[in-house]
Amino acid sequence: MRKNIVAGNWKMNKTLQEGVALATELKNALVTKPNCEVIIGVPFTHLATLSELLNGSHIEVSAENCADKASGAYTGEVSAAMVASTGATYCILGHSERRTYYGETYDILKDKVLLALENNLKPIFCIGEVKEEREANKQNSVVKAQLEGSVFNLSAEDFSKLVLAYEPVWAIGTGLTATPEQAQEMHAYIRNLVREKYGKDVAGNCSILYGGSCNAKNAAGLFANPDIDGGLIGGASLKCEDFKAIIDAF
Repeated sequence: MRKNIVAGNWKMNKTLQEGVALATELKNALVTKPNCEVIIGVPFTHLATLSELLNGSHIEVSAENCADKASGAYTGEVSAAMVASTGATYCILGHSERRTYYGETYDILKDKVLLALENNLKPIFCIGEVKEEREANKQNSVVKAQLEGSVFNLSAEDFSKLVLAYEPVWAIGTGLTATPEQAQEMHAYIRNLVREKYGKDVAGNCSILYGGSCNAKNAAGLFANPDIDGGLIGGASLKCEDFKAIIDAF
């Protein structure tokens, strides 16, 4: 079902103790049910503790990644089953930092999505173009290839469990933001791709988040657009006050 969602992505920030402090602060700030679903994506080391801490609250917990193998001799990896066993309910996959720094390909991400779904995790699947692709006006073909390469193999039923996050890579952590018009144009294009593949109902029920330097000042303007269903928030999710202000934009 299509929902308004504000999801934080802590990335590689906050020790466990700092994470507990921030999650506790957020929990106390969200005693009243907000007008959107709230998710925090946290490091693997935090998942079990924060899932327990936030149980019964208005905040869901997400991993920031999972392995592309189910189990076995893969030293240092964390499987989707392990993530699910912590009580986490979501898993961020395909983030541009994973694609860029760790060489995650369409096929690797296809496997990760399937494993996440097998373990009843809801993937937050990230797509988006880099600066050179935007300047060459290739953003449409880039996001289409990313969807076709990793998630358009899914049945309509499984695809409906995904949340999509459009992140113009040139706007992540740079202070640059797509204008509300640019963001809406891309979100409408993405929703149309889903419509062409899976039909009107699946497209209409798909939540598509914006992730690119979304903050308290620009959130309301972005969220007012018909095809923008919320945000995947990086830096601004690391302070309770900043994150709460984005949640309150709905």
